[in-house]
Amino acid sequence: MVGKYKVITLCGSTKFKDDFYREQKRLTLQGYIVISVGLFGHSGDDEVFTEGVKEMLDDMHKRKIDMADEIFVINKGGYIGSSTRSEIEYARKTNKPVNFMENN
Repeated sequence: MVGKYKVITLCGSTKFKDDFYREQKRLTLQGYIVISVGLFGHSGDDEVFTEGVKEMLDDMHKRKIDMADEIFVINKGGYIGSSTRSEIEYARKTNKPVNFMENN
């Protein structure tokens, strides 16, 4: 915990850009420090698909999970892709609570 604020890292497919922004705002207003993705590859940030960038971002997101007290998964329509699944497994392995936008 940082001060009196819990830190949450958002995880999920970057095709849900609007949901990321909506959940970031909602959680911030509830008093959480929110860490999110830096680029939205599936929503137009094509730099993600240049050589080595996706791998760097995936590793960087695991470090963001390390910094968090818990993760919050943007799983619109129940969708969880392979990168997000890997992040959930990593969070659980490091004993971080995992919460979901939608019940699975």
